[in-house]
Amino acid sequence: MKRSATEYFAEAARMLMSVEVTDADGNVIDVESFVDMAIEKCRRAHSSGNKVMFVGNGASASHASHMAADFSKNGRIRSIAFNDAAALTCYANDYSYEEVFSKQIEIHGQAGDILVAISSSGESENIVLAARAARKIGASVITLSGFEAGNRLRKLGDLNAWVPSPDYGFVEIAHLGIIHSIVDLAVSLAANEEVIAKRFGA
Repeated sequence: MKRSATEYFAEAARMLMSVEVTDADGNVIDVESFVDMAIEKCRRAHSSGNKVMFVGNGASASHASHMAADFSKNGRIRSIAFNDAAALTCYANDYSYEEVFSKQIEIHGQAGDILVAISSSGESENIVLAARAARKIGASVITLSGFEAGNRLRKLGDLNAWVPSPDYGFVEIAHLGIIHSIVDLAVSLAANEEVIAKRFGA
């Protein structure tokens, strides 16, 4: 049976509203608190001279590059994506494709950084290894995954956003919406703080 565009859009919206967030211990956190916590983590990291690192494969790599640019330009939050083609082929050739992100994190990452690790399945080996490398150097980890609730990536973050769908399209749409909400609301918060500071002479 043919699915209409309206039905597709409704399902995409439903996926965004169905995102489940857990902390490092598996406790469920409401989405509002998750976004607030993510914003605070990112702003605090920037204020301390640290950065937000993004990794992903395929469409998730596009999200990583897109959001690293938006976090830097719009959010004024220091950020980087490890998707440079020359770097990826270098590390894949000299080590393995599974290590293309973890090796870059070992070199460029530092304690106090934040890694946003994006994987639709939550089972991409190079993303799982990236999350482990980030934790090893003392960086915080935010994961975005989908498909199976028990995927490996979902167990590796300080904050873990999971989309309950087996469909790549819906998971990817939801992931982009989640990350956009963090930077867009961070920009809004910063603007409000600036207005208040001007009004009260802070």
